Amino acid sequence: MESKVLSCASTFFQPPQLCKLPRREPTAVSYNAPDGRNLVRVRKLPLALKMVILQPCHASAAEGNDSTGEAKVAPAGFFGKYPDMVTGVFFFTWYFLNVIFNILNKKIYNYFTYPYFVSVIHLFVGVVYCLVRWTVGLPKRAPIDSNLLKLLIPVAMCQALGHVTTNVSFAAVAVSFTHTIKALEPFFNAAASQFILGQSIPITLWLSLAPVVIGVSIASLNELSFNWVGLISAMISNISSTYRNIYVKKAMIDMDSTNIHAYISIIALIVSIPPAIVLEGPSLLKHGFNNAIAKVGLTKFISDLFWVGMFYHLYNQMAINTLERVAPLSHAVGNVLKRVFVIGFSIIIFGNKLSTQTGIGTAIAIAGVAIYSVIKTRLEEEKRQAKAE
Repeated sequence: MESKVLSCASTFFQPPQLCKLPRREPTAVSYNAPDGRNLVRVRKLPLALKMVILQPCHASAAEGNDSTGEAKVAPAGFFGKYPDMVTGVFFFTWYFLNVIFNILNKKIYNYFTYPYFVSVIHLFVGVVYCLVRWTVGLPKRAPIDSNLLKLLIPVAMCQALGHVTTNVSFAAVAVSFTHTIKALEPFFNAAASQFILGQSIPITLWLSLAPVVIGVSIASLNELSFNWVGLISAMISNISSTYRNIYVKKAMIDMDSTNIHAYISIIALIVSIPPAIVLEGPSLLKHGFNNAIAKVGLTKFISDLFWVGMFYHLYNQMAINTLERVAPLSHAVGNVLKRVFVIGFSIIIFGNKLSTQTGIGTAIAIAGVAIYSVIKTRLEEEKRQAKAE
């Protein structure tokens, strides 16, 4: 089952990028002047076509001339017609990759409880992946300047801190407990959006978040355990993730999300190495590696570390690609629903029975997301109408 899931999930696609359509040359029209001379007049392209050249190339676009010589533009492609459906695909892919990561990560911690070192491996594999892709030009590496670097350093530090503390929590307590605490992330995002970014969050949106968090908490309480290290680490991860989403949204002004995530991963790796060496280095060299190899073998140990790092990078890249399409608060709500998705897939993969409590919690969470979506859509429509007036 694991090999099939890995081979299925290894295919990864890139989000649509902006590009320019081929430039169309001005049309030359020949005519005879009254005095007998043959003159040539250049007909310039209309302004509408110039605007189309800067539109997203999500699908093939064709141009042609009708009988009058005027330019015609093909209708918008699939990505332009169904943006909500495309965003849904982004969310699903993000969820699926995260499920694979959680499964592999949990298996590693069953025989190798070194969260700082595992966090470094996650980032290291992702950085190597980014460097290989840059080498072959998929995507082409975007240049970075000092101003953008100043924006990305706080993002990377939040990414590193949030990732390490999440892994510390996973290693200290049950995964269900960590997901329960991290279900509070939308409230942190809403508070940050209102009190830091100055965005007004209506009371109706605040209330719509309650059933989402309550539902996920109910669904996660079946095997609830408590540990202060796990609790505090999960709360720190919530705060770090909130600030990461806010800072990375600002950085997206000058660079696409795929390149941004690559630079963030490189900086986060540099930040994560010193604590791993100080806190876990001596123990790893003394008996950590030897014990893991004795339990599962060298080949499986290396393979598990590689694949968990790969899927960590892929799911985080897709998370940032998704954040590029939505607001931070919507991204946070999607992140909460992802936890229900993880629970559901774990039931299918590990054959766990779906309890009544888990089913009720999942239903409440999904209903909460639906309520939030309806309220959010209505408020955005009211804003558009107000601007139009």
